[in-house]
Amino acid sequence: MSALKSILVALILAITTSFHAQTADEIINNYFENTGGKENWDKLEGVEMVGVMKVQNMEIPFEQVSTKDGKQVVTIELQGSRMVWSAFDGETAWQRNQMTMEAEKSDNEATENMKKQSKDFPDPFLNYKDKGYAIELIGKETVDGTETFKIKLTKDPITVNGESKPNISHYYFDTENFVPIIMETEITEGPMKGKVSKSSISDYQEINGVYFPFTISNEFQTLNFKEIKLNPEVDTALFAFPEKAAEGKK
Repeated sequence: MSALKSILVALILAITTSFHAQTADEIINNYFENTGGKENWDKLEGVEMVGVMKVQNMEIPFEQVSTKDGKQVVTIELQGSRMVWSAFDGETAWQRNQMTMEAEKSDNEATENMKKQSKDFPDPFLNYKDKGYAIELIGKETVDGTETFKIKLTKDPITVNGESKPNISHYYFDTENFVPIIMETEITEGPMKGKVSKSSISDYQEINGVYFPFTISNEFQTLNFKEIKLNPEVDTALFAFPEKAAEGKK
């Protein structure tokens, strides 16, 4: 009986440990531990990503810079010309008009959504509770032959055409390496409204002790990063709306 009791105790402990390892917080903790540690992630003040965006039959070189204080800028090379395509200085968001190529300020709704999105730096799961986010483990699911943990991430609601909309994404974490390999989010506007966009995340590489995916692709585009720089020196003028340029063309 004592031997049987020992086996039962061992089984109970194994089941309990397995269950505990599959809580949402445990998965996220493992994720950061496996990608450099929270201490290194917390040290990030800025990230610069250099790569190529593949859209239909086009390949567009780009650079994207994001900072801890919420600033963002995307610079592209199009038909031999290099230009800032979109930016956010923490207060004002703007982008190029695809027809005129002129810089245009975003409306108040888009700007407020951008302010909320800036909280995601450098990763939406890092200190997620402090950001007011919530996570939930949905369960295990096999995706493209890989067993994953499916985690629901709920962020601050966004505003779409004057209406507050839930801001929910689902991430699929590889059960072996505890890194996300798929992200799903609902499209909230445009001709694809109501459909789910699925992004594949792959090719994790180490940069100064922190691991980043070097390929992100969905049904619309593929981003291939060639270089990622941590805490780069950035000219703050890049983020600002080009007021002088706009005035000079009047």
